[in-house]
Amino acid sequence: MNWYREAFRKYAIFEGRARRKEYWFFALFNFLAVVVLSVVDMFFGTFSVEAELGLLSGAYVLAIVIPSLAVTVRRLHDTGRSGWWVLLHVLPVFGWIVLLLFTVQDSEPGANQYGPNPKGLIRTPA
Repeated sequence: MNWYREAFRKYAIFEGRARRKEYWFFALFNFLAVVVLSVVDMFFGTFSVEAELGLLSGAYVLAIVIPSLAVTVRRLHDTGRSGWWVLLHVLPVFGWIVLLLFTVQDSEPGANQYGPNPKGLIRTPA
């Protein structure tokens, strides 16, 4: 839960780096929140089958758009990529798969052009 709150503390901060742990816990809690809110929407009758979204879950999804983009950009920075790679979201299947592969990769050891490694790892010469 701390990783989720940490991502919200950096609500619209697109600079820096985000560890895999921060990114994936944020994604997990968002998924769980949308599922729970969708069930609540169905219970209260505010779920639209046509839109596949309810009133509460839709409001939540709108509220997390900017933090989701920010944590994704920071995650891409952690792997040494530009944040512009986040635009792969617009490609239906191929883009999502490539972005998934980028986000599961380990951090670049040591500092990179986006800042120091959040894990505190230092690359040692071999």
